[in-house]
Amino acid sequence: MEGGYVGIVTVDLHLPEGRSLKAKRKELLRLKSSLARRFACAVAEVDHHDLWQRAGISVAIVGREAGETQERTAEILRFLHADEAFQVVGEAHEVIAVD
Repeated sequence: MEGGYVGIVTVDLHLPEGRSLKAKRKELLRLKSSLARRFACAVAEVDHHDLWQRAGISVAIVGREAGETQERTAEILRFLHADEAFQVVGEAHEVIAVD
């Protein structure tokens, strides 16, 4: 029995319009909801919790095939780069086989 694949995307974001932690949280809530709805993924803020204009998020997806999972991680990255509310200043992604 095959276990499938897990795709992980981690990004560092800069929010140039961030004026407060409250504004940052509102923007991140919008982003996390959009990602979860559009890509059926799990999203968590993982870094820069106390900075107004920075955020680190990780996104996880599950797929049956490596190619399909890799394409979905690429789609997530394109989606993040297209959002004008922030800038992606660092990124990493990988696909891991689950045995």
